[in-house]
Amino acid sequence: MKVVSIDSGRGWPGRAALPVVGLLLALAVIAGACVPPQTPQPPAAETTGDTGLKIALLPVMDVLPFYVAEQKGYFAEEGIQVEAVPVKTAQERDTLMQTGQVDGELTDLIGPVLLNQNQPMAKVVYTARRAYPDSPMFSILAGPGSTATTPADLKGVPIGISQNTVIEYLTDRMLQAEGLAAEDIAITEVSAIPVRFELLMKGELAAANLPDPLASGAVAAGARTIIDDSKYPELAQSVLVFRTEALEAKPETVQKFLRAWDRAAADINASPDDYRDLLIQVGRVPESIQGTYSMPPFPTGSITSEAEMADVVQWARDKGKITADIPYQDLVDPSYMPGN
Repeated sequence: MKVVSIDSGRGWPGRAALPVVGLLLALAVIAGACVPPQTPQPPAAETTGDTGLKIALLPVMDVLPFYVAEQKGYFAEEGIQVEAVPVKTAQERDTLMQTGQVDGELTDLIGPVLLNQNQPMAKVVYTARRAYPDSPMFSILAGPGSTATTPADLKGVPIGISQNTVIEYLTDRMLQAEGLAAEDIAITEVSAIPVRFELLMKGELAAANLPDPLASGAVAAGARTIIDDSKYPELAQSVLVFRTEALEAKPETVQKFLRAWDRAAADINASPDDYRDLLIQVGRVPESIQGTYSMPPFPTGSITSEAEMADVVQWARDKGKITADIPYQDLVDPSYMPGN
């Protein structure tokens, strides 16, 4: 893959390996061999009286159930205090997670893989949004002045993306599925989504991968969809991720949070038009399509499968972003889901 940098992407500072005494490690291995395999256990009882959560949220449409739950008082009904921590970039969001300033975040599947590359730090507990056959999350678009109409036309053409995110993963996977070799895919780093949109529409980028609803706004303004993830719905999803410390200390609070979120998602699916104004307010819906944009479905009671996560881990290894496989159980924990 060819890479041209226009704008810096989110950084992933390395974490120094902790020194381990050889004898203790050997003893631990021997002791571990004597312990029978354990089945997954439900979350432990609350270890603190703290029922508050801080959640880092980007201004994207995927966060809509949070604000519906807040507006309708579902968090209060559950007896928990939840604070949205607005962030402007994925780098800012993940820094808050790495430094323990928030308990959780809405992110993509690349986020927990990178967070956990050295030691278990955070886990996926719920799928917040995913692509559906008639409702894409991300689209690779050609700009208004481009002659490209098929994925093959993008061979060697720099595509605006943000690296170390699901956008880079989807760009690779979708174009490879459409027949392009890895060396045929060229990317240009433009980490800020609004800037990427603007450069595409001005013709300063020949192509870009954009999330909906900005992608729909770009098409309405003359861009052309080359491929979107509605054709490959197993690839795209956003997820709720919590720090392991929060999961261990406040398991009941996390469960109540997910129950309120799940309830709000069901409300949106049942009456999508009731939440159009709120979506416009929090979801970056371009003005040109605010009256016509269709509310996407929000999954309820859903969590990332082992096969879906395994593909992301494999991609991250192939790209050199991580150096070893990460087990599914270190990345995903379904025991906090509503009903469990």
